[in-house]
Amino acid sequence: MPNSIASVMLLAWPVVSIILFQRLPLERAVLWCLVAGYLILPPVAEFDLPLVPDLNKSTMPSLVVFVLCAFVLKKRISFWPKPLIARALVVLFVLGVIPTVLTNRDTLIFQSVQNAAPTVFFNGAVPGLRLIDLASVIANQLIVLIPFFVGRRFFSSPEGQREIAIALVIAVLFYSIPGLIEIRLSPQVNIWVYGFFQHDFTQTIRQGGYRPLVFLEHPLWYSLFVTYALLSAAILFKFSKDKTRLRYGIALFYLFIFLFLCKSLATQLYAICFIPLLLWFPLRTQLKICVILGVVAIVYPMLRNFEVIPLDAIMAQAQAFSPERAQSLGYRFDNEEMMLGRAAEKPLFGWGGWGRNLVRDIETAEIISIPDGRWIIVFGTFGWFGYIAEMGLLTLPLFYFWVQMRQQNPKEVSPYIGVLIIVLTVTLVDMLLNATLIPFTWLCAGAILGYGERLKNPEMYSEPKRLFEGRLVMSPKEGAKEKRTIM
Repeated sequence: MPNSIASVMLLAWPVVSIILFQRLPLERAVLWCLVAGYLILPPVAEFDLPLVPDLNKSTMPSLVVFVLCAFVLKKRISFWPKPLIARALVVLFVLGVIPTVLTNRDTLIFQSVQNAAPTVFFNGAVPGLRLIDLASVIANQLIVLIPFFVGRRFFSSPEGQREIAIALVIAVLFYSIPGLIEIRLSPQVNIWVYGFFQHDFTQTIRQGGYRPLVFLEHPLWYSLFVTYALLSAAILFKFSKDKTRLRYGIALFYLFIFLFLCKSLATQLYAICFIPLLLWFPLRTQLKICVILGVVAIVYPMLRNFEVIPLDAIMAQAQAFSPERAQSLGYRFDNEEMMLGRAAEKPLFGWGGWGRNLVRDIETAEIISIPDGRWIIVFGTFGWFGYIAEMGLLTLPLFYFWVQMRQQNPKEVSPYIGVLIIVLTVTLVDMLLNATLIPFTWLCAGAILGYGERLKNPEMYSEPKRLFEGRLVMSPKEGAKEKRTIM
């Protein structure tokens, strides 16, 4: 169980965020509040308050950013994007949970048929969703979208996109230090700091060594975030000069070696495939490939439902590469089959939360399915409506930017947008196997959508872009200094 330090960290994060907003320019403070919160705050630990969404490492930083920006600094964050299809998806994402709640108010009772006399297990009942929970579920959907609209509001410019890349490189360079400790000694940092281990320890053992996870939920989450930083170092190396280029080149080499020390095959493949694409291919080519992969991510559940995916051929290839990886992949496919069968019983609006979407033993109510891919979790929880809303909002920025890009001179397009597109695409592909959707993913999607809107309506952004807008608190001297710098 988490110790008192975990609770203190969650409670103290608003204070830490205020300090960041006082000392850093606005966009940089927003970015570090979200990124540092994800990397540092305790996993699993949360405040489960009645009638409100759980406060944890995903929701706490987003809420704090929104409150400080909207209510303290009076920086308007709109939840109403310009494209009509984006507006429709936002409405579906937020309000589509209403029919999910209304169609899942029944309690699921599991019975034993031993001795020919059914007996109800009171501890084997899964409660139904209540109308009183509706406000909490809708609020949670809105909180999930905060990074999306924060990215659209503050990081739609080339300067903001570069800030994201720099922040990722710096964050992971520092975060690699505890990662190296765990690679050498075994994952212990979360135990030392927060008093518990957050996952199955056997998942950290690979190739005769250990995979780090520090304060994240799983080693795959850690290595995927390292991949984000590696891609960011590549784009910064590509568009920097002189000594700065040398520094980013060293960071690129170090992060590449460190990623392989993390011993996660999927992220290694992402790096091998996407770094050359980012470094040596034009943006149009990068975007076409990412759009194709985005389409695959959207239609994958349909292909799985119609048994179009050649699972046997994929398993044979995995077996030839590594029997251990083939066993892991086969386990994922088996669980997906069970979860698809469960989801098929309520395909439109899903089963809702509280584990109702999971497959359980009919007698004991023991959970016998372990969902891995984000798509099957969303599909089982919110049905097709929820899946279309979430994947639509995540992939729409790719399609929307692709449409706007066709009408632009490539030389006039931001050189840093490519890394956000590839980071988002890597996550979409990884979500087919893992539930690796995090607030940062939403931030990237929002930044891409905002940049697409900027290209379509440049007159809306005709005022000079101040990347570093005002801080939370400034002395007159600091304010005057910033004004002189801007002018």
